[in-house]
Amino acid sequence: MAHPDEEAEARSADSKGGPGHTVLMAVAFAVPVTKVAYTVGGGAAARDVFVGMEPANWPDVLIGMVLTDPLLASVLAVVVSRVVFALFAARGAVPVGGGVVGALQRLALTIVNPVAMGVLVTCFFGPWWGLGTGLAAYALRKGVVVEYRTGRRRPHGRRGGQGAADGSPRAGGYRPSRGLRRAAALEQWAALVLTVLVLPALAFVAALDGQVWTSIVRCEVTEGARTESDRLIELGRKGNGVVGWNLDTEEISNGAGCTGEESLYVREPWWRDR
Repeated sequence: MAHPDEEAEARSADSKGGPGHTVLMAVAFAVPVTKVAYTVGGGAAARDVFVGMEPANWPDVLIGMVLTDPLLASVLAVVVSRVVFALFAARGAVPVGGGVVGALQRLALTIVNPVAMGVLVTCFFGPWWGLGTGLAAYALRKGVVVEYRTGRRRPHGRRGGQGAADGSPRAGGYRPSRGLRRAAALEQWAALVLTVLVLPALAFVAALDGQVWTSIVRCEVTEGARTESDRLIELGRKGNGVVGWNLDTEEISNGAGCTGEESLYVREPWWRDR
């Protein structure tokens, strides 16, 4: 049986989204800025890019990173699925009682989101990535269900003695096998490693890989009486043209008659550039 202080601490963490909430917020703010700064050279160049993108388009950096890196997208999907489920479980969303109705509710709560995440990843990266994402998300969610059904954790606002008729910590008399209890404990460690170590590492690797987060286009750029064909990192569309970071002149430019380029690399990855 978990110590009351440890149980309260775990329940409080779940009710706030757990460590994943803090990591996701840090990744959402720090990684896009790092991506832009490293890709265009930092300093004034990064400021010009963010101004050229306009605030409403800033999330495009993170979205673009996720859509060009299947491993980052899969791990992010698994972590988000687990954080959301732990948050709602801490607020009483997971039925702990027995019976067919409770079992069906738990099954639906456990599988619907992993299936959705798997479908999303499949659409962008193929069935194997989608299958792996869905199974990993399901496994981590299943561990949360076991934790709450056994009474090791309880919904926020309920005292430790509630949930079991015999006063034991197991909700509704539920007694999982030793293997399932070990798997639930392993899930806690796996979720922690994925959230605190793997996700930030993958995010910063993607931020420093030298690829752009959006399209690279070659456009006709007119400056005064001169018109040249330059490569632009597309930041937005204005009418029939493109507003982008000009890789040749290192400034924001308006381009027309643009055509896309295949390679997204504009510089060497950070670890090769040392």
